[in-house]
Amino acid sequence: MQNFDLYPEKPDLVEYAPKSSLSLTIFSLVVFVMAFLLFFEDQFLFLINLLIVLIIHEMGHFVAMKAFRYKNVRMLFIPLMGAFVQGKKSNYSQKQSLIVLISGPFPGIIIGNLLFWYSSWTPHNNWLAEPALLFILLNVINLLPLDPLDGGQMFKLLVKRVNELLLMIFALLSSLALIVIGAYSGYYVISAFGFFMAFRVRALQKKYQMHKELLGESVNYATTYKLLSNQDFSKIKEVVLQHTPALRKFIDQVSSEESEPILASQVNNVLITPIERDTSMVFRFLIIVFWLLSFLSPWILSVIIGAQMWSIDAL
Repeated sequence: MQNFDLYPEKPDLVEYAPKSSLSLTIFSLVVFVMAFLLFFEDQFLFLINLLIVLIIHEMGHFVAMKAFRYKNVRMLFIPLMGAFVQGKKSNYSQKQSLIVLISGPFPGIIIGNLLFWYSSWTPHNNWLAEPALLFILLNVINLLPLDPLDGGQMFKLLVKRVNELLLMIFALLSSLALIVIGAYSGYYVISAFGFFMAFRVRALQKKYQMHKELLGESVNYATTYKLLSNQDFSKIKEVVLQHTPALRKFIDQVSSEESEPILASQVNNVLITPIERDTSMVFRFLIIVFWLLSFLSPWILSVIIGAQMWSIDAL
């Protein structure tokens, strides 16, 4: 008799498909605007610029996901935090995933640099400098190698083995840096995002501890829920309940029909989805070059503009 026969059958994973993603997007956008104006009622122009930056960024992800036939693709706004696009596939490709990720920040960084260059040469359009800097700043921050930012997802896709402890420490230091940068620059939205990242560190720590315990028990958590054995499901479920006392208390008070979908979802969140590594060394090199140029683009642009102005003054 095989091991999985000794364990109860794992419950089905229920995936809810939204009936109308557009209505949910609009609702989340309205809540985002109301929450922002509640705290920053005198920053309406900044809000407009912020929404333009966020929508262009997320539409890049949205279009790429649609092109690669992701299912249940939808865009949602998070009050005082930002926005995200989510979608699912049965099989994930490293190449497609990287293209989806860079499709968000790439347009914004290009637009931001073009606007900044244009505003520097046309004094009557210097009002474009603020949205230009916002385009560049938010998209460059998004490329930081922090989970769940695009940069963090790209980092995990590009390396063969992810050191979760290192990522957690880097996320903590980066969140503190964002809080300081936001407070110093006056862009308190950046500080708010830094606080959000600090809370995220706790979630990373919890997941790191669970993976560490599961690794010690030889549990394969790098798999899909569909391929997860009944034995591994039972072990992961116990680890999840040990690390989430409130969930255990809730599960003890409800019927199995109510608890099974919740447990299935919680176990699925612990899993690391396998990805087909179908990229060439040249493709990965180009992605890394793009990544570095994105970070350096503000300084490169400043040098170019400075050199052009110096040559004009010299004439």
